[in-house]
Amino acid sequence: MSKTSKAQRQEMVETLQQQLKDSPNLYLTDFTGLNVERMTDLRRRLRQAGVQYVVVKNTLMQRALTANKIDALDDHLTGPTGMILAGDNSIEAAKVLTEFAKEDDRPEIKVGLLDGKPMSPSEIARLAKLPSREELLAQLAGTMQAPIAGFLGVMNAVLTQFAGALEALRAQRSAEHQ
Repeated sequence: MSKTSKAQRQEMVETLQQQLKDSPNLYLTDFTGLNVERMTDLRRRLRQAGVQYVVVKNTLMQRALTANKIDALDDHLTGPTGMILAGDNSIEAAKVLTEFAKEDDRPEIKVGLLDGKPMSPSEIARLAKLPSREELLAQLAGTMQAPIAGFLGVMNAVLTQFAGALEALRAQRSAEHQ
């Protein structure tokens, strides 16, 4: 296995630094015990959710975090660490991560960072239980549509009653003229 040069390490830090700027929401995991097949499966699922899973040395990750003025994760940069760059898909990323971890207790969720605030593994698990953005939008649309549908139903009933009253009046007048 060849060692990476100082220039290569610096390039990795700069790349990760830019990725962190583009993704204010992230999760750190300990991937100990995941074989290549399971790791590939995890990466595939995360990619489908629109997020990226990055594994680099903790020292390089530390430099990139420090460059972005993120110090809340320092205590969690021990052992094998994978970083999920969730971007705006923090709920979807949390769902994929927690569902995957349920299958064989790996990877272990170390910590999350959501809009600059650290999150514990239990908070991330609660976040994963939230409905997705699409589900929330559908619920909102349904909630907004219900009063309109109710109003239309009332208006339809009023029109039906009015038409019935006109028909009764017409029948009464026609009976009076006979």
